[in-house]
Amino acid sequence: MRLSPLFLIAVAASAVAQTSDAAKRAAECSSCAEWNLPQAPLRIFGNTYYVGTRNLSAILITSPSGHALIDGGLPESAPLILANVKALGFEPRDVKLIVNSHAHFDHAGGIAELRRATGAEVAAMPTSAAAMERGSSGSEDPQFGVLLPYPAVASVRRIADGARLQAGAVSLTAHLTAGHTPGGTTWTWKSCEGEQCYDFVYADSQTPVSADDFFYTKSTTYPTGVSDFQHGFEVLERLSCDVLITPHPGASNFWQRVGLGTAGLVNKDACRTYAGTARRALDARMKKERGEP
Repeated sequence: MRLSPLFLIAVAASAVAQTSDAAKRAAECSSCAEWNLPQAPLRIFGNTYYVGTRNLSAILITSPSGHALIDGGLPESAPLILANVKALGFEPRDVKLIVNSHAHFDHAGGIAELRRATGAEVAAMPTSAAAMERGSSGSEDPQFGVLLPYPAVASVRRIADGARLQAGAVSLTAHLTAGHTPGGTTWTWKSCEGEQCYDFVYADSQTPVSADDFFYTKSTTYPTGVSDFQHGFEVLERLSCDVLITPHPGASNFWQRVGLGTAGLVNKDACRTYAGTARRALDARMKKERGEP
C-alpha cells in the first residue's frame, strides 16, 4: 500500500513534536526521565503491591471491596501506574482512595489523571490538599520557587493527623511528618499472608532540601520547619515498623531489599535508622545555616 505524502508529513511532524516535548521536559527537569523509567509491578507482601516507576514509588493496597493507592509520581507516570495496576489483574475503577506523601510534582503530579481514570477520592493534609488543588506549592514550602507545576486536583478531602481512612477493607492511618513540606504525611497499614502479618510504613521524605534563599533557622514563611522535622523523627522512631517504603525507593534501599526476599524487606529498625539519618542531616543543615563548623 502506497502511503500518501500528507500522511508521511503528519507522521514526521508528530515525531518532531514528540522529540521537542522530550527535549523541553529534559531541560526543565533533568531527573524526570530517570525517575520515570518503567518498572514491572510486583507484590511486596500480602495485599501490598509496588505499581510505581523504577525511581518513584506508588503503592497499591488491595481488598475485595476496594483498593487504596499511595502517591502518583510525575504527570507522565500516571499511564505507567495504571498499566501496572492492570498488569496485576486489578481494575483501576476499583481504586477507591488516593493519598499522597507530599505535594510536589514528582509524587503528586500524576494524581489528577489517576483520579480521572479511577474515580477515586483524593485525601491529604490541609496544606498538601491546597497545593494539589492549585497544582503548585505555596510560599510556605521550603522549595517554593524552584518546583515545577503539575495538573491540579479538584476537591481534595482534608484530613487530620492520626486520621484513619478506609478503601473497602483497606485501612490506612495518616501521620503528620512535616518538614520536607508543611503537609508531609507518613502512612501505615497492616498486610497479611495467612497468619503472618507485618506493619508497613510508607515514610515521607525527611530531607531538609530547599531553595537557595530558604533558611530553616530563620524562615518567616515556614517558621515551624525545624520543630516539624523533629516531631516527624519522633513519630518514625516510635511507629511499629516491619517494612519501610519511601517515596523515592532508593532512599530506603528498596530494590536491594526486594532482591533478598521477605528476609531483606523486614527490618524492625528501619524506621529508626531512617529517622536517625534524617536527624543528622537536619543538624548539619542548621549548623551550616548558622555558620558553625
